[in-house]
Amino acid sequence: MQFLGKIAAMICAFNLFIGKTFAWLSLGIVGVCFTVVVQRYVFAASYVWMQDLYIWLNGAMFTAVAGFALLRDDHVRVDIFYRPARKRTRALTDLIGVFLFLLPFTWVVYAYSMPFVQRAWSYSESSANVGGMPGLFILKSFIIVFAALIALQGVAMIIRSILMLSGNEHLVPDVIKYTADQAKPTPEEGTL
Repeated sequence: MQFLGKIAAMICAFNLFIGKTFAWLSLGIVGVCFTVVVQRYVFAASYVWMQDLYIWLNGAMFTAVAGFALLRDDHVRVDIFYRPARKRTRALTDLIGVFLFLLPFTWVVYAYSMPFVQRAWSYSESSANVGGMPGLFILKSFIIVFAALIALQGVAMIIRSILMLSGNEHLVPDVIKYTADQAKPTPEEGTL
């Protein structure tokens, strides 16, 4: 079981590194977008490659940090039942959810995008815009990176669930430990 805990910790460390690194692209996106606006409206000049650049940086950042968002539990969730549930219930819910939804989703993304990415690499696809950036094939590769990072974090979630359900919560890496059980508030005496 310690081996599983170490694997989960390595996956989380990897997604943490990738997420924190690619999050810095947001600064570049703002800088490039600001420059494009100033060039267009102040100097009446425009470069298509710069417009491509901030859109491509945005795509690269959001696909690369998806595993990081899943690690931090920052994704959108309707958790009417999940949040107040006990740790074991959350672990079982995550285990079923990852196997039934997350891993099949990542497989579908991978399977359907691989021919698309291979075709882009086969002829070094570049922007369809005249004067646009070369290297669109690299950006399209981030679709595969997205699927891989989400699937890896899904494996870490499976490990967390297995460790929780087997009574080895102490082996779960701190970064993905469940928060304490949320006790339902009980009304105090004399109140409704």
